[in-house]
Amino acid sequence: MIHIKSFVCNPYQENTYLLYDDNGTTAIIDPGMYGPGEEEAVRTFIETQGLEPTLLLNTHCHVDHVLGNRYIYEQYGLLPQFHEGELPLLMEVQNYAPQMGIRYDPSPIGETFLPDSGSIHFGPNELTLISAPGHSPAHLCFYHRTQGFLIGGDVLFKNSIGRTDLPGGNHQLLLTSITQKLYTLPDETVVYPGHGPETTIGYEKQTNPFIRG
Repeated sequence: MIHIKSFVCNPYQENTYLLYDDNGTTAIIDPGMYGPGEEEAVRTFIETQGLEPTLLLNTHCHVDHVLGNRYIYEQYGLLPQFHEGELPLLMEVQNYAPQMGIRYDPSPIGETFLPDSGSIHFGPNELTLISAPGHSPAHLCFYHRTQGFLIGGDVLFKNSIGRTDLPGGNHQLLLTSITQKLYTLPDETVVYPGHGPETTIGYEKQTNPFIRG
């Protein structure tokens, strides 16, 4: 069974996720830790729970989702994995972060990139890759079919959707991603978004004011 631990990080109140199984094998998704306090909170949880991080994933590469990539690499030797289409965004972070008053230790770049579809594993655990661009050019979501949850990044929020006024954003493409990629998942699928509280696919299809199923 996969357990999910979230940490609210950085000035953007971004959700950093740890996914770990009963053996302690752990995937870290969108580490947004900013500063020693947030870094220590994540490291302490990993140590006290006896976890073994083996995979570092980014749904996309906006600044608030990659602030902790360098720290995770230095602590656990993990290179981030994301879609190659997000690489220009990642490279641009080191230019605009200082302009926004944000201290940014540049993220390392992985040796391989994730594809549009397929799956990725940590230990015996499989996450299905779902391509959902619109908020960013090559945004990926990570779906666990057996337990019925989605690490959704900044695509779909509780009663909201990702913004599309950032570089690489496309509003119509985002709506298409939601209707064709996310709203086709079972209604009971729990969505763990990049910001704010969790929700379900069925709830959003019924109530989301931006796009209903």
